Amino acid sequence: MASSPDLYAFVRGEIVPLTRAYLHVSDLAIQRGYGIFDYFRVHETQPLFVEDHLDRFYESARLMQLAVPLTRAALHEVILELARRNDLALSGIKILLTGGYSPDGYTPTPGEASLVLIQQPLTMVEQAAVDCGIRIMSHEYVREVAQAKTINYTMGIRLIQRLQETGLDDVLYHQQSVVSEFPRSNFFIVRQDNTVVTPAENVLFGITRKKVLQLASRRYPVEEGPVTLMDIWQAKEAFLTNTTKRLLPVVELDGKPIGTGKPGEVTLALLAAFQELEQAELHVVRL
Repeated sequence: MASSPDLYAFVRGEIVPLTRAYLHVSDLAIQRGYGIFDYFRVHETQPLFVEDHLDRFYESARLMQLAVPLTRAALHEVILELARRNDLALSGIKILLTGGYSPDGYTPTPGEASLVLIQQPLTMVEQAAVDCGIRIMSHEYVREVAQAKTINYTMGIRLIQRLQETGLDDVLYHQQSVVSEFPRSNFFIVRQDNTVVTPAENVLFGITRKKVLQLASRRYPVEEGPVTLMDIWQAKEAFLTNTTKRLLPVVELDGKPIGTGKPGEVTLALLAAFQELEQAELHVVRL
C-alpha cells in the first residue's frame, strides 16, 4: 500500500500519519497470518452500515479468540475521528485486529492484540461491469472458520494469476459441487420462478448480503440453503454482493452462460433498491 503523507491511520492506541503506521515483526499477523478484519464504506465522514459491520467484527474476534482492546463505543469514536481527520469524499475504512506481538512468534500474549484502522480513497465498480456482467470460474476450496472475516486470503491470491491468464473476473468456491462464496463476495442465484437463493454454509455473512436478503424478501421468495454448480447453470440469473461492488451480475460460469448470458431484471431491480437503501441510510445519519 502506497503511503500518503496526507492521510492518518490508527495503530495500537494512537492516530498517526499513514507514513508511520507500522507493526513490529513479532506481530502474529506477520509471523502466522493470525488476525481478523472488517471493511466498510465512508461517504465524506459518514460510515455506511457501520453498526452491522461492528457486529460482525466483534463476532469474528470472538470466533478467533481475539480480545478487542477497545469497547464498541470507543472504537466507534475512533472511526469517526479518523474519518474527520482524513476528510475524504468517498473512502473505505479497514479495521484490523491481529494476534499481536508474540515473544516466540506463535503464542499470543494477553493484552497485546494489535488494533489497526486504515482509511483509503475508494473507487466503486464501473457501470460497464454492471451492464455486461462478469465471467467466473469455479474452484474446490472451503475457507477455515468461514463465518469469521480472517486475514487469510491465501487461496484467493494464489488464483489471481489463473484469472489473469484466462481473462475471467472472479472465482467461486465449492466443495463437491456445492458452492459457498467468492474470496471477497457472497453469491446469489435467481431461479426460473424468481426465487432468490444464497448459500448458507461455509460462507461469511456479508453485510450487503444481509441487506439484499431483506430487500428481496419484500418482492420475491427468498431462500438460504444449498446451491450446486448445476443449480447455477439452470438458474435465470446470478449475482454477487460485497461492499464496493454492491450487486454485480454474473453471466457465465466455467465457460457456460447463466440464463440469457446477460444481467437479469431481478438483479438490476435489487441493485436499484439497494442503492435507494444506501441513500436513505446516509440521509438518516445526516439528520
